[in-house]
Amino acid sequence: MKFSAFSSLILALALAPLMAQDAPAPTPAADPKKEGEAPKQELNANQKAFLNLPEEQRKEFAKHLGEASRLFQAKRVFESLDELFKAEKIFKEAPEIYNLRGSCYVEFRDFDKAMEDFRKASQLSPNNPSIEFNIAEVLFVTRKWQEAHDAFEKLLTLLPQNDVALGRLVEFKLLLCKEKLGKKNEVILLAGKYDYLDESPFYYFAQAALAYESKDLLKAEEWLAMSGRIFQDPNVLAPWQDTLVEFGYIKSFYGDDASTAPEAP
Repeated sequence: MKFSAFSSLILALALAPLMAQDAPAPTPAADPKKEGEAPKQELNANQKAFLNLPEEQRKEFAKHLGEASRLFQAKRVFESLDELFKAEKIFKEAPEIYNLRGSCYVEFRDFDKAMEDFRKASQLSPNNPSIEFNIAEVLFVTRKWQEAHDAFEKLLTLLPQNDVALGRLVEFKLLLCKEKLGKKNEVILLAGKYDYLDESPFYYFAQAALAYESKDLLKAEEWLAMSGRIFQDPNVLAPWQDTLVEFGYIKSFYGDDASTAPEAP
């Protein structure tokens, strides 16, 4: 099986919300007079349904879902799908199932099935940043630039402000979508939003993208080399590099185009 660069960008939905073994203790209503007190959070319908399952079934579900996640991380995708099937037989209204199964289909580059599952996950857990990221990524890798652009813009409104690393990466993907859509002025403005003092590789990769677009490959490689000297952790740079692969600025390590989908007009 050939794993793509895109797979390293897929985010797995946190398993915690539906893996509780017992219903949470009642939370008293927040007193508006108490500053800084978090408001009471209501459970989703599917979370309530899960907590109404017998404890033994909840434990069995959690076991299969956790094993599916472990197997996926180990690139044992077929086995992960088997565990997800077992979890789904116990409780099929869990967004985690569809988000992770969509990620499995991404490994096979079956983007239609992946999107179907990500959409199902989004219905069960609306405005979940992890799920919305996966939806936007599929649109990006299948080169549906306008839809991807809109999805990344929406995602920026959902991400926590303190998640700088992911926020900057999403802005970079948005920049590339704008490039494909011919929004040159917006590309220039966004590329200059951060400078070399920023805590993310955005500045260097944005400048590299501009150089690639100008057909100045040497300058682009210089910018990427600088990013490597500043951000020496390969795990930090990997999703940025993979984005350039998926976009088509640099060749895939697998010897062919990373994306096999036709480009949307």
